[in-house]
Amino acid sequence: MSEGLLSVRQMRAGYGDAVVLDDISLDVPEHGSLAVLGRNGVGKSTLLLSSTLLLSIMGYTEVSRGQVLWRGKDITGMQPHRRARAGLGWVAQEREIFPSLTVEENLTVASRPGRWDLQAVYGLFPRLAERRANMGNQLSGGEQQMLAVARTLMTNPALLLLDEPLEGLAPIIVEELLGVLGNVIRKEGLSAIIVEQKAHKILSFTDRAIILDRGRIVYSGDSAALAADPEVLETHLGVAEQKKGGLSSPLPH
Repeated sequence: MSEGLLSVRQMRAGYGDAVVLDDISLDVPEHGSLAVLGRNGVGKSTLLLSSTLLLSIMGYTEVSRGQVLWRGKDITGMQPHRRARAGLGWVAQEREIFPSLTVEENLTVASRPGRWDLQAVYGLFPRLAERRANMGNQLSGGEQQMLAVARTLMTNPALLLLDEPLEGLAPIIVEELLGVLGNVIRKEGLSAIIVEQKAHKILSFTDRAIILDRGRIVYSGDSAALAADPEVLETHLGVAEQKKGGLSSPLPH
């Protein structure tokens, strides 16, 4: 894989005087994927850390030190809408679909030419094709999440940023969405950063992983190596390896 899609260098970021992240450095190469994880069971504090990382990459926080580089260019001071036009595609945890637009209108309102057009995203999400004339507020939560992902794909980003994409979804929808993400990342080669609490769900199709704790990166390595290391999983995430491989539920604290 070639280097140089996104690089974060010693970044300190937060909101006003509140520093949330400090000394954050990471790289995502072309066609690369990164899982961003935090310890299970610590609630909103971990979610804030992880979400702040994506918000900082998109330009919504105050970066007081360090750099965000996009294809070698310093974009630390660039406005969010310009980052989106440059190729960063953000799927917010809140989904932020347009409730009074149809599914198809949601998909096309900000679309740009490229690999992902209506035919392609309907192929990924047959449910959306069936509901193309439905308003956004007529969809289930799972369908809204699919729409949020599909709408971002329609902007044809070079890097997909996903903030807790599996949160609050029914198991059948989780598996359906994971299948789509695995296909887009592994088979299509779309670069991605995925913030997720369910480590066992995303380590199988990401290349690398970082773990955030108290505003800093406490682990960085290959996703496969992390998935196979029960000691690191227990120490940093509070999960254990199952006897037949893979990851189990959070350990009690």
